[in-house]
Amino acid sequence: MSPEPSRLVVDRNACAGHGLCYATAPDLLGPDDQGDPVVLADPLPADRLDAGQTVVTVCPERALSLTGPSRHRSEEQSS
Repeated sequence: MSPEPSRLVVDRNACAGHGLCYATAPDLLGPDDQGDPVVLADPLPADRLDAGQTVVTVCPERALSLTGPSRHRSEEQSS
């Protein structure tokens, strides 16, 4: 059984529409008509996991999260 892919999740209640996420990774997130983020890459490509983690950390409202396995967990399992 393969592991569940990583996904970016937007908490629309927490989002204030600053736009830092889609400015940081426009291939992963884009704005809707109101300027709120829309996930463009679902699931998150494995080679963009670091970018996914970056957009989660740049959100001042903590409205983004990353679900599924992280690269760090898979590195721990291979050690």
